[in-house]
Amino acid sequence: MSVRFDVDAVVLDIEGTTSATGFVVDVLYPYARERFGALLASRGGEPEVARAVAQVRAEIGEPGADAARVEKVLGEWIDEDRKATPLKTLQGILWAEGFARGDLVSHFYPDVIPVLRRWHGDGVRLYVYSSGSVAAQRAWFAHSAEGDLLGLVSGLYDTENAGPKQEPDSYRAIAASIGTGLGRLLFLSDRPGELDAARAAGWRAVGVRRAGEPYADAEFGDHPLASAFSEITLAARSSS
Repeated sequence: MSVRFDVDAVVLDIEGTTSATGFVVDVLYPYARERFGALLASRGGEPEVARAVAQVRAEIGEPGADAARVEKVLGEWIDEDRKATPLKTLQGILWAEGFARGDLVSHFYPDVIPVLRRWHGDGVRLYVYSSGSVAAQRAWFAHSAEGDLLGLVSGLYDTENAGPKQEPDSYRAIAASIGTGLGRLLFLSDRPGELDAARAAGWRAVGVRRAGEPYADAEFGDHPLASAFSEITLAARSSS
């Protein structure tokens, strides 16, 4: 199946879309979980860590929660696959350091990087919108098996700087930040609820249905579908 769009920019989900959910669940989640305790104990005074801890305490209604309690909550949120901003912040800190040390190398499906390079070369601007923090996204694209891909990406959005991924207002906020008309934006995701929200905001949207991913058998309604980025054709635009 092939779908064609004439757009100015493409916004990418990561997990289940550009990259395997299994890598995140089986590699990244355990990597962070094993290091939360040390992070909270030794670096709790760092502004970003302290802010995330305060957000955890506020969310659970326990302003006096100690580091052990916060660590326990973070583990429970991972088990629930909860898209909580403070969890994503702390994971992002640890993942960025793991990528920088060479402990981690990000995963991309084989069809993704060649297509992103072609779209970028054709003048299509590329952005990322993921529930993972901006820090985690930056590390992810900077440490692929094919090297640093950040040069392909014009901007990064997460649930903190854009909002929840199943709310149309988040997509309106991203469009305003990018400065592109709503109908000139294309969102790629494996989750129907996110596609619905993007379309409700006036975006174009394509469901990426990859075999073996958690949403592979989901009901995508009338959203166009692709099983690989190579099935998506964009009208080439000259860069200016």
